Amino acid sequence: MGAPPVDLNIVLKTAFDAGASDVHLIAGSPPVMRVNQVMTPMDKYGVITKDTARSFYEQMTSPESRAFFERNKDVDFSYQAEGLCRYRVNAHMQRGMIGIAMRGIKTKVPPLAALNLPEVIARLTYLPRGLVLVTGDTGSGKSTTLAAMIEAMNQRYKKHIITLEDPVEYVFESKQCVIEQRELGQDMPSFTSGLKHALRQDPDIIFVGEMRDLETAALAITAAETGHLVLSTLHTMNASQTVERIIDMYPANQQNQIRAMLANTLQAVVSQTLFSRVDKPGMVPGVETLLCTPAVRNLIREARTFEIPNVIETSRNLGMCSLDSSISELYFNGYISRDDAIAQAAYPDKLEKQLAA
Repeated sequence: MGAPPVDLNIVLKTAFDAGASDVHLIAGSPPVMRVNQVMTPMDKYGVITKDTARSFYEQMTSPESRAFFERNKDVDFSYQAEGLCRYRVNAHMQRGMIGIAMRGIKTKVPPLAALNLPEVIARLTYLPRGLVLVTGDTGSGKSTTLAAMIEAMNQRYKKHIITLEDPVEYVFESKQCVIEQRELGQDMPSFTSGLKHALRQDPDIIFVGEMRDLETAALAITAAETGHLVLSTLHTMNASQTVERIIDMYPANQQNQIRAMLANTLQAVVSQTLFSRVDKPGMVPGVETLLCTPAVRNLIREARTFEIPNVIETSRNLGMCSLDSSISELYFNGYISRDDAIAQAAYPDKLEKQLAA
C-alpha cells in the first residue's frame, strides 16, 4: 500500500507547533518547514505528488486567485489556517508543477516590549507626523515591528489609521483608533492608487506595505509633508543605503528637490537583521537606528549621506545605534554566536577585532 495522502491542516499544525516561520509545499519533495532559519524536511509525510500540490493550492485560493495564477503562473494571497494562524502565501510553477511558499503571520500582535527592540522605537510611536521607515531583508521582522508600533498607537490614541498591504498580515481590532486595512488586489489595484485615495479618507496615520516604486515613494513623502504619520518598509540593509535608494528612484534632474523634501519629512530609519539565539530557541534582532536630527537633515540635503554612519556612531546618547554596535551587544550578552555576528556585520573585519578584544 502507498502512503496516505498528505493532509494540509496536519502539515501546517506540525509546522505551527514547531514554531516554523515558513512552510514549503513543493511537488516532488516532502513538506519542508523553516525553524529558526534552518530548513527542516517533514519526511514522515512522504513526498508531495503533483496532484496533492494542486489540491493544496485549490484549498487555499479563491476563483479570482486561480484565474490570475493561470494567466501569470504566480500569485500572492493570504490564507487563514483554522485554529493556527494566517499565512502570506505565494503559489508558483516549477518544473511544470505547483510549488507553494507560506510564511506564518501570528494573529496576535506582540507588544513592542516583547520584541527585544531598542527603547527608542517605542518613542517613534509618539511622533505626530513625518516618515518612518523600517528596513531589512525579507523575513527580518519588519512587519512584526510595524504591527507592534501600530498596535501601541491603537491602544493610546483616538485617531484614524489606514493600512495598505500585500496581503493583509496582522489583523487589527479597532480599539482607541479606527483602523481600516486594505489589501492589494482585493481592495485596491495598486499601492499608488490606495495611497492617493487614502489622502481623501481623513487619515492620521498611514501604513504603506512597501515603497516599491517612484510613484508610491513620492505619494508617501507628500503624505508625510502634509501632516500625516507615514510608516513603510524598504528592502535595504542600513540607514544611508535607505536614503540613497529613495533618492535614486528619481530622475537626476529631480534629485536635489527630493533630497530637500526627504530631509524635511524623514523622522527615522530602523534597519533590522534577525539572528538565531544561542541561549534559548528563538530569534533576536540586530537593529540599526537613525534619528533625523538637524545634523542628519543637513547631510541628506547636501548629498553627504556617506557621513550618516559617523553621525550614528557619535549619537548613541540620543538613541541612535549602528548595526555592528547592536550585533556586538547581542554577542556580549550571550544571545548570538560569534560566527553569526561576524557573518551579518556591516564591517566584518572591524567587528572581528572588537569581539576578540
